[in-house]
Amino acid sequence: MEKWSYLSNAHPEYIESLFRSYKDNPENVDAGWRKFFEGFELAQAWNGNGQVIAESDVERRKEVNVLNLINAYRTRGHLFTKTNPVRERRHYQPTLDIENFGLTEEDLDSTFEAGVDVGIGPAKLRDIIAHLKETYCRSIGAEFMFIRTPERVEWLKQRMESTRNRPKFSLEEKQHILRRLSEAVVFENFLHSKYVGQKRFALSGGETLIPALDAIIEKGSQLGVKEFVLGMAHRGRLNVLANILRKSYKDIFMEFEGAAYEEAIFEGDVKYHLGFSSNITTAGGRDVHLSLVANPSH
Repeated sequence: MEKWSYLSNAHPEYIESLFRSYKDNPENVDAGWRKFFEGFELAQAWNGNGQVIAESDVERRKEVNVLNLINAYRTRGHLFTKTNPVRERRHYQPTLDIENFGLTEEDLDSTFEAGVDVGIGPAKLRDIIAHLKETYCRSIGAEFMFIRTPERVEWLKQRMESTRNRPKFSLEEKQHILRRLSEAVVFENFLHSKYVGQKRFALSGGETLIPALDAIIEKGSQLGVKEFVLGMAHRGRLNVLANILRKSYKDIFMEFEGAAYEEAIFEGDVKYHLGFSSNITTAGGRDVHLSLVANPSH
């Protein structure tokens, strides 16, 4: 079976051939279809002469339609997220309306075995849709189905769908994230008020970069990574230098003021081109080396 076929627009005839292979030996089909067939009692729709009765054929087609709907949310759900509170989302076609998948309002209260594929077991269509909307269409979108490694796609799906894309943090972890976020915000606010009129490439609006990088470095160090090399453009660069590589505020402010350098060196945005490296100790007590490479000129 082609690696992606269980996620694509499958036909009932194709499902039937896969099911026959599955009945002979579950190992004949890939893990995605095995998972589906374990919950989907397709054998009940199969009679002794190998023919499928009409009613079961309709039910099976609808199961496939629900699978296609699930796949559409995974593939295109990020286009329908609520990421801008001040205006409506741009309208994309085709939409995720159930009518586009051969389903109707009457199907909303029908139970579909396809719910197994999103980790909630056999469920009503309306509950499957609610699960998908919470996972893929809230304020955070995820575009990942283009990844060509099935194992990575499965890992992402499991992580997001099992929690409805709501990470669960302990109180201590939440406090740590808040501290890192506050450091990023306070740094930008200080530069804005202290160096009025100076050319700045602020991180304002993207301060979550700091706790995100912090988490990557922390997790990487747990996995044995000893050195991290970062490359980035101007925007937010000083914030990363201060709050990730821990370059001293004194040195950063002196570059703004030109106090310890020839003024010509730091005119305009040249300070945003400079590289820096440092050794830090993570929250978990591991020593790592960080490098922010120099940013080439325009």
